[in-house]
Amino acid sequence: MTSEQIRINVEKALEEIRPFLQSDGGNISLLSIEDDKLVKVQLEGACTNCSVNQMTLKSGVEMTIKKYVPQIEQVINVVA
Repeated sequence: MTSEQIRINVEKALEEIRPFLQSDGGNISLLSIEDDKLVKVQLEGACTNCSVNQMTLKSGVEMTIKKYVPQIEQVINVVA
């Protein structure tokens, strides 16, 4: 998978996740993909202060991204 294909598939994964986050007053943005293995995102809105945002990140966001792009090793939230 090329870097461009990885980016496209990560965006598809985020589009799948976004409605769930938005229903709780949050959102997510893709910041970067490093070495085709590390995805940096930013949780936004209600997600920034949510007590379970790390669980959402790992069990929701990371799992969905890995479904689309199995070679992704880690997804991290960059706090503004």
